[in-house]
Amino acid sequence: MKRLMLPHLALLTAACAVAQPSVEAPPPSRAPVPDAALRREAYHRRVDEVLHWRASGAGRPDPATMDMAAIAIKLTLREDLDLCSARVIEMMKDPGTGPFWMFPTVCVAYVGRDLLTPGARAAIRNAWRTTRQLRGDTENHWAMYYTSLYLMAELYPNEPAETWYSGKSSEENLAEARDYLVHWIDLTTSRGQGEYNPTHYIGEYAIPMLFLATWAKDPTMKQRGHMMLDWLFAELAANTLDGVLRGPASRTDEGSVIERWNSLASYFSWLLFGNTPPIGGYGGWGLYFAPLAKNYELPEVIYRIATDRGGDFVQRDRARTRRFWRYSDELSPAVYKTNYLRRDYAVGSTQGIMNDAIQGHAWDVTWAEADPRGKHATMFSLHPMSSERAMQSQFVTYPEPMIKGVTFEGKPSYDSPDKVVGVSYYERVFQDLDTVIALYDLAPGVRFPHINGFFSKDLVNVTEDKSGWIFARGGNAYLAYRPLAPYHWMKYLHRNGGWAKAAEDLGGRLLVSPHLKNGTIVQAASVGEFKDFAAFQAAIRALPLEFKLEPVPIVKMRTLRGKEIAFTYGQAPKVDGKTIDYAKWKLFEGPYLNAEVGGHKLTITHGRLERTLDFNTLTITDRVRAN
Repeated sequence: MKRLMLPHLALLTAACAVAQPSVEAPPPSRAPVPDAALRREAYHRRVDEVLHWRASGAGRPDPATMDMAAIAIKLTLREDLDLCSARVIEMMKDPGTGPFWMFPTVCVAYVGRDLLTPGARAAIRNAWRTTRQLRGDTENHWAMYYTSLYLMAELYPNEPAETWYSGKSSEENLAEARDYLVHWIDLTTSRGQGEYNPTHYIGEYAIPMLFLATWAKDPTMKQRGHMMLDWLFAELAANTLDGVLRGPASRTDEGSVIERWNSLASYFSWLLFGNTPPIGGYGGWGLYFAPLAKNYELPEVIYRIATDRGGDFVQRDRARTRRFWRYSDELSPAVYKTNYLRRDYAVGSTQGIMNDAIQGHAWDVTWAEADPRGKHATMFSLHPMSSERAMQSQFVTYPEPMIKGVTFEGKPSYDSPDKVVGVSYYERVFQDLDTVIALYDLAPGVRFPHINGFFSKDLVNVTEDKSGWIFARGGNAYLAYRPLAPYHWMKYLHRNGGWAKAAEDLGGRLLVSPHLKNGTIVQAASVGEFKDFAAFQAAIRALPLEFKLEPVPIVKMRTLRGKEIAFTYGQAPKVDGKTIDYAKWKLFEGPYLNAEVGGHKLTITHGRLERTLDFNTLTITDRVRAN
């Protein structure tokens, strides 16, 4: 993967010298566009912007500036066809391996079916014969791998096993790929995704599904691709505020956990909803969505969910953890995800579970910004767990190099005591509306025996009150943070994802609490709910609060919304005396998305608009409900 991505990113960096209109422009309007024709026209303009930007930054006079994305886009635009063929032949002399090589190559193979020279097409076909393709070990890898294999087997049917790297015939490859894709779609639509709410990896699902929806010959697979696009984008719409993805994430990185806008998810919000700026380079992998983007039409009901909210709402969903290979009685335990979205801020969490050994993000409060670019509009805490056992549970490589190896393969902060990405064995979380309680009971001898709380550079009026609460304002949100054990402050140093090793001072601080028994409470509110900042502080101080840390952390409190919460580490939380029963949660439950566990059916609703995706019958049903 490193071999593949470094050249791609280098070329992308070179291309970024060419102006990117929407990236450099003021933030777009967030007002919904009622007219469907105008929405479609604006969508096409954004797609064309991506295509022409990448095409203008590659090709002549230096063919080496053309990566597979540039070739696919130039083929789409019918530009430099001779150069595209020559470049494909050159690149196929040293083919890569794995999903991140496979799906770009599939894109070029299909877009160039009638445009590449016979020699270029033969070079691609030969690479699929000679070079063993690694399947990878994550959900997104397998989605890309099997979609790529499926489409190539359809493109070259009835060919014998010796013409494929896999040692299987076209028909055998097709059957294996189809079986996995149907299994994954069935699992996702019955128990949820393992890589849910991903800040970046949404592209690694949306792009393969668009490929299926566009190119699959089998009408049932084409329909599955189309329906999964609606599924993915409906979930994105319901979890965004002003186009920025909110709440917990199965997988994320340091950049997008502190600057929530700065992720591939924002590219899709910009492209589909038009209500946030796109990120630099249009997200990199997002370039592979653009050549086929006009083949997908976003349903109006999903557009409305993203852009036209009626008021505050709670969305409760179920998902899965990454697969456990060791140290678990379940392959993928359930994740219970809550997102509470208001006009000024969002609060999101899971129950506190090791969903991903390296890149999980359990909870946060994020606030809206008029222009989210460069803003660290978030507050959260975590235990910075670094654990060989945790990595062994979800990876099947040799254990000895795991911790050191992962810091050199795109996750440089994993073994850093001051990191801000990761989940822990020792964290339990409960959220009720805009109140979050995170409790920690760290084992003696654990590596990094402390809690990190992230305090953004963009907070104002940070006030350490003698009551123990820390008050601050972010955007139009008031925030109250209550550490349950003594703490000290340290400068936040940023270690971005990718292969950057040097830490950067981007501003901000960490509240570091070096105690095994620990906890954090955060209460948020809109500025408009109070006369002034002092009134908010007085309201928080007046809330009844009891807690103790021994033998395990326990919190009893009344929230700003009048709820009585009792939460003990290791036990089910109680609200107003009633125990929360997660087993009764649906797959999706909220005003916009609803689905039953095991149902394979999602109902998407906004006002009178309703769309039902029924994977049992592979049908899409639209209706306008009666008042």
